[in-house]
Amino acid sequence: MDITALSFYAIICGVLSLAAPRFGGAWIRFGLGALVGILAALFLPIIKQSLGY
Repeated sequence: MDITALSFYAIICGVLSLAAPRFGGAWIRFGLGALVGILAALFLPIIKQSLGY
């Protein structure tokens, strides 16, 4: 696996897990997690390109 992708998603998931209990019920957390995952997947290529990968 690409170390850049692995590190990026680890950071995103780690930050989300710190805030998750404050978001409410399971379905709300699931939806927010899916949204964050989609946004992370959309921004990763932009970040990699700006870093020269």
